[in-house]
Amino acid sequence: MIYQLWQAQQDLQLPFRMFAESAGRVLNSLEPVVAAMPLAAPFVRRTSAALEMVARSRTTHSRPGYDFTTVRVGNRDAEVTEEAVLETPFGTLLRFAKDTSVQQPKVLVVAPMSGHFSTLLRGTVEVLLPDHDVYITDWANARDVPVSAGTFGFDEFTSHVIRFLEELGPGSHVLAVCQPAPATLAAVAIMSEDRNPATPATMTLMAGPVDTRVSPTKVNELAQSKPIEWFEKNLIGTVPGRYAGAGRRVYPGAIQLQAFMAMNVQRHIRAHRNQFANIVAGNAEAQAAHRRFYDEYFAVMDLPAEYFIETVRRIFQEHDLPEGRLTYRGRPVRPEAIRRTALLAVEGERDDICAIGQTMAALDLCPNIPLANRFYHLQTGVGHYGVFSGKRWANEVYPKVRTLIEAHS
Repeated sequence: MIYQLWQAQQDLQLPFRMFAESAGRVLNSLEPVVAAMPLAAPFVRRTSAALEMVARSRTTHSRPGYDFTTVRVGNRDAEVTEEAVLETPFGTLLRFAKDTSVQQPKVLVVAPMSGHFSTLLRGTVEVLLPDHDVYITDWANARDVPVSAGTFGFDEFTSHVIRFLEELGPGSHVLAVCQPAPATLAAVAIMSEDRNPATPATMTLMAGPVDTRVSPTKVNELAQSKPIEWFEKNLIGTVPGRYAGAGRRVYPGAIQLQAFMAMNVQRHIRAHRNQFANIVAGNAEAQAAHRRFYDEYFAVMDLPAEYFIETVRRIFQEHDLPEGRLTYRGRPVRPEAIRRTALLAVEGERDDICAIGQTMAALDLCPNIPLANRFYHLQTGVGHYGVFSGKRWANEVYPKVRTLIEAHS
């Protein structure tokens, strides 16, 4: 019922947003005329700003584009094209192929399946691209996956990481951002134990919940505050009949978005107030930056119910990985089996989603990686997203990642 109620709300609001969008376009087209009317201009611009606020106050289920066209490689610009290397119903191994003969280290970026599309890591990929042959896990929106495709839980996520790494082949590298850190660690442990030739040379875990018993955040406390049955009853919905995934049980991405926004509600209110002021003042650059961020932020994807529930239970409630109880398809996951993969754990000083120490725990779980190949970086002055996007990521975190990959390529 939760999905149907949300969909009904969206359907009811659609005519108002469409009207606001159309009216806004009309007012914008009159800008040259309005500019010559000093008394009317402030009123018209405020009205236009208000209409835009209404028109853009919506979620979408369409993946935004990565929109990479060229990247600087050495002393020339190389054309970038997106190449689907391997596809399953639940995700695509997407390569950002470059028109260059330069051989670069292959890096798999494991994106979170947490209510947003993998394009949330566009900034991460953009920084990696000049120096690396970059691939990403481009997860599918669960509401578009037919029920006939089967279920997708924690084990299936781990299997995808393994399959994708095997596609990259020996000597590749893996970088997991946020939520997939435990599954990526599990995948590398299984591959190491099996002596899989595609076991990555390095593994970077960024702001990921390896051990959520350490300095619990509000997110961790929420997961602990309710029995798993509560999550199943209150947060899982059924995809309506109008979509390809009709009948599939999902955790709606819109619900996850609301939870994220509630954690920083004042910041979002302030951002929209500033946008209103920027539209009135005609500050085009600031307007565009706001639109880019929120177009991405409001693009949501639904998660398979099995994956969401198993992640809450196994990672956030029962702490299977640090407690040594995590299994993959019935077999124990042994991080101590990892010996030849260098490990870097990265955390943010002000991270209110994944606190300091939760990712660092991976270093202790992998005692057989030589100390010389276990690394830790605490990035000062950033919250969760600053670990993998923005100037601090580009100028301070990324050099650590690049050095690690260069040393093991």
